[in-house]
Amino acid sequence: MNQCSTESIADHLVVRLSGEVDLSWSAQVRAAVLDALAKSPRVAVHLGAVEYIDSSGIAALVEGFQNARGKGQRFVLLEVSAPVLAVLKLARLDKVFAIVDALEA
Repeated sequence: MNQCSTESIADHLVVRLSGEVDLSWSAQVRAAVLDALAKSPRVAVHLGAVEYIDSSGIAALVEGFQNARGKGQRFVLLEVSAPVLAVLKLARLDKVFAIVDALEA
């Protein structure tokens, strides 16, 4: 089941996703990421419970990354699941995104 929630952890606003991020749901993910970036200079997208992500989901993450970079904000992917990491590596985006296992306090 797809879920999206936002919470404060350490000094980041964390967008926590679970389920499958595909075309039917990626617009909600995009909105949540951009909303978090509008509210906080430090945003993390938690992907540990994401079982599948398609190109529309990747596009939502890339838009968040570009938005943050343009404003000098911190944008990281947190606890990325193996299926998502495989897609990021295939697209060589693992070299673009900051991917972390934990947030610094």
